Amino acid sequence: MMRTEDEVRDDRPAEPQPLPGARNDESRVQRPRVPRRDVDGWVLLDKPSGMTSTQAVAVVKRLFAAKKAGHAGTLDPLASGCLPIALGEATKTVPYVMDGRKTYRFTVRFGAEMDTDDAEGRPVATSDLRPEDAEIRAALAGFLGEVLQVPPAYSALKIDGNRAYDLAREGAVVTLEARPVTIHRLELVARPDRDHAVLEAECGKGTYVRAIARDLGRLLGTCGHVCALRRTAVGPFLEENLVGVEALSTRAEAGDAELFEALEGVACALEDLVGLSVTPSDAHRLRCGQNIILRGRDAPILDGHVSITCQGALIAIGDAAGGEVRPHRVFNWSRAGAPKPLRRAG
Repeated sequence: MMRTEDEVRDDRPAEPQPLPGARNDESRVQRPRVPRRDVDGWVLLDKPSGMTSTQAVAVVKRLFAAKKAGHAGTLDPLASGCLPIALGEATKTVPYVMDGRKTYRFTVRFGAEMDTDDAEGRPVATSDLRPEDAEIRAALAGFLGEVLQVPPAYSALKIDGNRAYDLAREGAVVTLEARPVTIHRLELVARPDRDHAVLEAECGKGTYVRAIARDLGRLLGTCGHVCALRRTAVGPFLEENLVGVEALSTRAEAGDAELFEALEGVACALEDLVGLSVTPSDAHRLRCGQNIILRGRDAPILDGHVSITCQGALIAIGDAAGGEVRPHRVFNWSRAGAPKPLRRAG
């Protein structure tokens, strides 16, 4: 099944495979361990179909020989597109990317509703009815804004401590409560034939694209499921900035200088936050976990999350209120360097 939303975690590592010609016992040939190093920044990977998010992180971590890596929002193996991978200090900014808007381009196939709400499941209902373009556009308006959405039965949400998809696979009847989600934009962008409609959605955290396809089919008096999906944006990270696995491997073969050109700065994940520059003495207090006071007639009036720098280096993420800033996330100053702007393609 196609599971693409943030709540899903298809992160189990693949079983180790024996090397060609080796026996599956203690005599198995062991490859030498590559020394890991501190690498800080974001890799905006264009994940191909057929690769799990865990495998993608492992590939990037190996190419950079990085000590620490993680991703901002799981993509199912069958889905492709934007998978932001954080290395080192960038892992501290993952929650801010996860909370950002996400954009998906997906294809709905009309005529069948599946138990998984995607092409990997089994049909649970069928229909010969095919909607007209005008009917689809009119129906999409009802999905906009903050709406209640029933998650797919095959989801990672927990029921009495068990994952819903595990219960569904065992044949149990899975009933999930509707939850509020926000859909900012939902448009019909192409109609290849009467059986298919290509949609684009811009939505908030926790939205299930599969559920949109399912509910759209029902609203139109027919059936529907997702048969193809690509994520084109996550927070500030856009499709135009993505780098493919093969391109990244080619860079790695050319050397570190070429490879690190594909690395975006840690602060790129914080572009939507208000910026605050502080003195070295205030930076020291923040790094020690202490609050600072914004003094002086020209002191900025801030409220909410702020991205804090000192002498061009990212210091912390803080919470500002009433002229005071409390550090929420603190970065390694010696490794932070100057904030690196996100490169835009073209």
